[in-house]
Amino acid sequence: MPWKLPKRIPRSGPVILLILTFGAVVGFAAVGHLVTRYTLNQQARGRKLYQQGLAEASAGNYDNAIETFRAALTCDPRNSQYQLSLARALRDSNDPAYLDEAESYLVALWQRAPQDAAVNLALARVAAHRGSIDDAIRYYHNAMYGVWNSDPDANRNRARVELIEYLLKKNARAQADSELIALTTSLPRDLAAHVQAAQLFMQAQDYAGALAQYELVLHFEPQNPQALAGAGEAAYRTGDYAQAQRFLRNAVNVDPQDETSRQFLEIADLVLHADPFHRHISDAERNRRIAADFAQAETRLKECAQKTNVNLDAAAPSTPASSPLLSLQQRWTSVKPDLQHLESPSEADLPDAVMDVVFQIEQQTAAACGQPQGLDLALLLISGKREAGTQ
Repeated sequence: MPWKLPKRIPRSGPVILLILTFGAVVGFAAVGHLVTRYTLNQQARGRKLYQQGLAEASAGNYDNAIETFRAALTCDPRNSQYQLSLARALRDSNDPAYLDEAESYLVALWQRAPQDAAVNLALARVAAHRGSIDDAIRYYHNAMYGVWNSDPDANRNRARVELIEYLLKKNARAQADSELIALTTSLPRDLAAHVQAAQLFMQAQDYAGALAQYELVLHFEPQNPQALAGAGEAAYRTGDYAQAQRFLRNAVNVDPQDETSRQFLEIADLVLHADPFHRHISDAERNRRIAADFAQAETRLKECAQKTNVNLDAAAPSTPASSPLLSLQQRWTSVKPDLQHLESPSEADLPDAVMDVVFQIEQQTAAACGQPQGLDLALLLISGKREAGTQ
């Protein structure tokens, strides 16, 4: 039986069109509502998965984090934060197979927002993983001068510190030095930041730069144990043993458990008491030090010869005539009678000649028998300082 409209419904064309239009609108609204609810449900599920992924990444479970971030992205494929977090997890997994994928996500994000500091920092770390110094420097700089969502000054400082640490690890000293100079011009008013900068200068073997940072800290906190110990070591490394002695003595007084500072202090004391070229000592004290250093050099020479099975007896057939230790022994023996003439005004060059023998013994025994200790180390340091002063 054919279908017919109820009698009460008008059969005119406009009315029917209006009814059908209303039905379509209601249908589209219902579908739109369902789509919206589905999208919101998916986004809520994505947020939950994202938080789980962050927890897994924080715990170092990168495989689980990668899987969870991928699931979050299926719920919200355009979410840039999910993409960034997935890229970070891929990178930090240390699986070379994942590095290209991480970089592809990050490059896509960078193309959409090249000024985004977080994306640039992530790309810098990928470049660091690859060992590409130039790319790492470029992206770290982009991060420093890019747009941060919060606390930009602190984040820029952390990015520069991270770059410096990377450059030092790669032994890129020239680039690290440039970044260190830039770091000191932008440090916050925070003593901990200056201590950190000083430590970076120490790693770069720029001991004068380290000392300047430690002294700045000590200007505000004269009893800061970390700064006292660091300043003492920095001064020690520069060869300023008198200044090192002052800092290290204070460091030990403030922190009696600081054995490292105590060891540096002991050597600094020995240097200052053994150096015959130290200013403001009498001629008698100078001559006493020369004689003591000369005797110590003989003891060191004999100990090294015994350790390396070298017979210092020139007549012994078992000792090669070319042995450097034997040559040193012969030179020491030839100079020994001159010690009694140290006080003679006509022998003005004799102190230098005697100490040259001492320094040669300390240097060559260090090469043959390893780094010395105690007074021998002090004499080796004096020889290095003496050579640096004559260049």
